[in-house]
Amino acid sequence: FLLDPGIAYAVLAGYPEDSEDEYVLVNNKCQCVTVTSKFVPSKENPDEEILERNIRILVPLKARENISDPLSPLRTTFVYRMTELCKKCDPVEIELGGEIYQAQQSTSCNEHETCYTYNRDKCYTTTFPFYYHGDLKQVPAALTPTSCYAD
Repeated sequence: FLLDPGIAYAVLAGYPEDSEDEYVLVNNKCQCVTVTSKFVPSKENPDEEILERNIRILVPLKARENISDPLSPLRTTFVYRMTELCKKCDPVEIELGGEIYQAQQSTSCNEHETCYTYNRDKCYTTTFPFYYHGDLKQVPAALTPTSCYAD
């Protein structure tokens, strides 16, 4: 896998004082990455606390280049860019001049995200050949059925 060194890794978060909890800054299920941080005692000066960040990357075995195509070649390259992992694309409401507006915290939200595994919150489908009475038909199939069909 490749962690892009040419990109600044600024991940900001606010913390309550006197807390020993670990905070999840990024939980990207699409690329199997979790970034957490917590304050820990400094090794050089035990009276000081420093911010420790942990990046956990799970590389899925037998991941396909196109996860919706079970016949596509196996993926051999995994690229992780912290700026893409940390972007926040869910719209938030802000008030400006007494009016409410929808805003996004990132400018690159329309780009297609490369997934290395199934995000269980999204519906993935494919088609497969099905022989029936001598006829070949392409039948749609849900790869993540719980996300594709309502209860």
